[in-house]
Amino acid sequence: MAGVRNIVVLTGAGVSAESGLPTFRASDGLWEGHHVEDVATPEAYARDPALVHQFYDARRARLVEVQPNPAHDALARLDAEWPGELLLVTQNVDDLHERAGSRRLLHMHGELTRGWCPASGGRCGWSGDMGQGAVCPACASVGRVRPDIVWFGEMPYGMDRIDAALARADLFVSIGTSGAVYPAAGFVRTARYHGAQTLELNLEPSHGSVFFEESRAGPASELVPRWVAEVLG
Repeated sequence: MAGVRNIVVLTGAGVSAESGLPTFRASDGLWEGHHVEDVATPEAYARDPALVHQFYDARRARLVEVQPNPAHDALARLDAEWPGELLLVTQNVDDLHERAGSRRLLHMHGELTRGWCPASGGRCGWSGDMGQGAVCPACASVGRVRPDIVWFGEMPYGMDRIDAALARADLFVSIGTSGAVYPAAGFVRTARYHGAQTLELNLEPSHGSVFFEESRAGPASELVPRWVAEVLG
């Protein structure tokens, strides 16, 4: 693409939905049958850690049943072949981007396949159930390990790195996001402030479509491979 050297891509639940993972909230406002405040806040974890662990253990188990789709594959191709700077920022906590081959990747909301022990500050890979009896591999404390997930009320990961990449970006692309969850919903305005071109690829117009110079509607598995082919020429 003419004049484009540095690219920042943001992906949301719409990318993984085509692999069979539910999007963040259903039309009834529930997240896989639960109210968000019951499974995705520090207060929920303090109140009922068993329920929170059960919820994330089930989501972790679901990951082994799904595979990356053509949108993940296309972004991995972009990662491998793009000669300039690239940062793929995902709001998703699944590992489908990694399994497709993406490496220049930042999980701003954490990862289902990792645990975090507040007692030691250590983070580690995690497969299978975590539950309340999980043992921290760093400090051996029992029952302190929690999913390495950024819950509501907590600070997303990598914000300094994201802000720096947006400031250098020539192109910002948002894929499969609602445009309603901050701070990610504000990335397009930050990118435009610094002079970047902006493009939205989404199943339907998002809450933030008005801020993009161009929006394309359709399934990510169709739009993303087509766009990556355009970019790589």
